[in-house]
Amino acid sequence: MELANCSRCGKVFVKTSIRDVCETCYQEEEAAFEKVNQFLKKRENRTASMAQVIEATGVEEELILKFIKKGRIRLIQFPNLSYPCDKCGAPIQKGRLCENCQREFRTELEQFEDEQKRQRELEERAKTYYAIDEKYRKR
Repeated sequence: MELANCSRCGKVFVKTSIRDVCETCYQEEEAAFEKVNQFLKKRENRTASMAQVIEATGVEEELILKFIKKGRIRLIQFPNLSYPCDKCGAPIQKGRLCENCQREFRTELEQFEDEQKRQRELEERAKTYYAIDEKYRKR
């Protein structure tokens, strides 16, 4: 536990691993979550887009994204809801990176590992000692 400023209102509060906002803002967030949750529970709203959820509930997108990222809203049940890829901002429904950014990241990682392997091989070669037989040496 530590003292921190609330990220929403700036008030000083005791931050815990569970809460990143003060008690007042936490209660407001819980009320907002209930609005969003009640809206999405209705069968006719399961295909709602982010814009439709925001319009119907009045809850800001940033807060809805927080609920999604914390796992409180599971997107598998809501095919038209998404959140932005951490790298490029493309809409995604799971993880932190879209498929393209994952592929790019894997390629860069493979290139880095290949370069590291080549560096180790060069270092090993530099450690190798060659003995020259005196009778083959030119004088």
